Amino acid sequence: MNLTSQYIQQSRALLDTIEAQTQAIQQAAAWFSQTILAGRMVHLFGSGHSRIMVEEMWPRYGSFPGFNPIVELSLSFHNLVVGANGQRQAMFLENVPGLAQRILRNYDLSNLDSALIISSSGCNVVPIEMAELFQQQGVKVVALLSKQHADKSTSKRPDGKKLSDFADLILDTGAPVGDAMITVPGLDTPVAPGSTVGGAVVVNCIKAELARLLTQAGQPPKVLSAANIVGSEKAVLLFESAYDEHAHRLAKLYQNVGVPSYVSEQADTLIPQQLS
Repeated sequence: MNLTSQYIQQSRALLDTIEAQTQAIQQAAAWFSQTILAGRMVHLFGSGHSRIMVEEMWPRYGSFPGFNPIVELSLSFHNLVVGANGQRQAMFLENVPGLAQRILRNYDLSNLDSALIISSSGCNVVPIEMAELFQQQGVKVVALLSKQHADKSTSKRPDGKKLSDFADLILDTGAPVGDAMITVPGLDTPVAPGSTVGGAVVVNCIKAELARLLTQAGQPPKVLSAANIVGSEKAVLLFESAYDEHAHRLAKLYQNVGVPSYVSEQADTLIPQQLS
């Protein structure tokens, strides 16, 4: 069998693993729908290449508001590889204790919120601490990881705890130990990872189930849609209204964050006055 066929065959196996998790995927969608219907947001976080799943969820065609994509450039900006903002720094920073707390200091969390934390190994410090901190605030956490890889990996935390230890629900991309799925003759290191394929399928399954639940609840989502599907005028309306809804939801995460000010304390009583 040629290597292309091997990779496609391995990818089909990932789909079987994901389909076997249909009930868990529907549970994740149910929690997320409760958050979105309450006017709150589902927090998305992934460092390194796990950032890809965050962007796959929102914003892009076929997606809709209700998600807060938390993407730290210091943990996920890979373009330069070496030098300033290089990969060595990013890999170092994703294992710095306390960074997750500084990130979440920016948001006023609620137990109506929920979260999706993505980490293939489930062993890096920042994603683990993000999940831990969310749970401390009463936020339900769904972890997306590669179970075989995570089980064989060692946590970078001194206490040995992994992302799975702070998850209310675990979803598996189906990728193998080490992630790479193809062995090339004469090469002793496998190539062609599978977690991105599996992860993208999982998040889009969640998205589909979630859209169904929101529609059934009488709040059909504002889906970013192509003009050649819905027409130019409606496509523009959908994009503008979806982005505005995102802003309205995001405002709630900032309005009462941290140290009170006269703005937050009098938010409902301030009367605009005309400037003279």
